[in-house]
Amino acid sequence: MRVLVIEDERPIAAVIKRGLEKAGYSVDLAYDGVAGLQAALDLHPSLIILDLMLPGKDGWTVCQELRALRISTPILMLTARGAVEDRVRGLEAGGDDYLPKPFHFAELLARVRSLVRRDQVHKAPLIRIHDLEIDTGARRVTRAGVEIPLTRREYDLLEVLAANEGRVLTRDVLLERVWGDDEMYSNTVDVHIALLRRKVDANHDVKLIHTVRGVGYTLKAQQGGAQ
Repeated sequence: MRVLVIEDERPIAAVIKRGLEKAGYSVDLAYDGVAGLQAALDLHPSLIILDLMLPGKDGWTVCQELRALRISTPILMLTARGAVEDRVRGLEAGGDDYLPKPFHFAELLARVRSLVRRDQVHKAPLIRIHDLEIDTGARRVTRAGVEIPLTRREYDLLEVLAANEGRVLTRDVLLERVWGDDEMYSNTVDVHIALLRRKVDANHDVKLIHTVRGVGYTLKAQQGGAQ
């Protein structure tokens, strides 16, 4: 699971990164608000740890801009400012939880795990895109009412794409989300996308799986041939 830490105090960022990696998370770092916002858009992390007092663009603004883009990734806010007004402002900007500095890493880890669990519980049990339906509880996929048999990896890949409908996901992001730390060939994603297209888009006028050349893949309803 990928966590993005946006924190300008590098010693604190290093401690968080080391602790989370020891707990089994993959961690990316950004040291200012502008770079952090771009990293959140590019990397599609499962959770964001966001300091509020950042150079370039403060944490409140980063959070507001992410929510304005309808990005619902859980956000844990950090700040040395303990005023109630700051906490309220952060939560109203779209933050999910708040942890004042200084903090014990054990508490931060507990909050990270809690936010991840909460996000997983709140995921839509049924994803519908055009005539495609994905029952995430039963891991069952149908299109136009006809069930589509998928392998475990094919299903995982399709669910990640569908959960990010209309967003372009890079090959690296898909490898991270679907295959994790498993060693894969460089064309693993491309091969599985080709297999999915045969099963999901074949014999349908409206194609759902599309290639964005030089970037990655996206899932959305579009008339005509797959791109």
